Amino acid sequence: MPNTGLKKEHMVDYAEYMDLRAKLEHTPGFFHYYRFAMEDLETRFSMLNEYFSLAGEQNPIVDIRTRLKTFDSIFEKLKRRGFPVTVQSITENLYDVAGVRVICPFIDDVYRVADTLLKQEDIVLIEKKDYIMFPKNNGYRSLHLLIELPVVLPPGRRMIKAEVQLRTIAMEFWANLEHKMRYKRDMDPVLLKGISDELKECAVISNELDRRMQQIHYRIEGEEEEE
Repeated sequence: MPNTGLKKEHMVDYAEYMDLRAKLEHTPGFFHYYRFAMEDLETRFSMLNEYFSLAGEQNPIVDIRTRLKTFDSIFEKLKRRGFPVTVQSITENLYDVAGVRVICPFIDDVYRVADTLLKQEDIVLIEKKDYIMFPKNNGYRSLHLLIELPVVLPPGRRMIKAEVQLRTIAMEFWANLEHKMRYKRDMDPVLLKGISDELKECAVISNELDRRMQQIHYRIEGEEEEE
């Protein structure tokens, strides 16, 4: 059996895997729509950042990262969530085939950038998940926007779903380390538990740092306005 990159628990679904792959190959421009949606969003955020800079304001974005979900990841998510393994099911049920992550200096910038994006007439908000105000149990903080936006290609105009994650530099630092730990499946369970508990504590410290840095930023801005 060819090496597909599938996890062991999904290797029994190889025939289903190959069937979906074949159908996607015969669906004109399927991944192109998601790629152009992702690139469109990246351009919008870059222009937004440039606008604030030209207006003499602080740039609310320090980095923009994009990610197109691989076919293996798409297949495994459909199976894991119990969705039908079809092309239509991907478009209807998966919101994160195209993903954009926006890194901001401060918490207020996260909300300002998100609000500005959602004011654009052709952006449709499907769902907002505020893990900054309501963090996950493991300490994860970020603002997630599940949206739709139009993409026009030769096969026609389509509304494409995408996920936008917005977070601060501190949140990004924490999330990268937590992600690395989560995929260490061969780690000793006792050690894993200890690291997990310590990361929860770090998430609280990180959030406090974000809040304090925001307040210091307010004070600096206040002094500049008085001058």
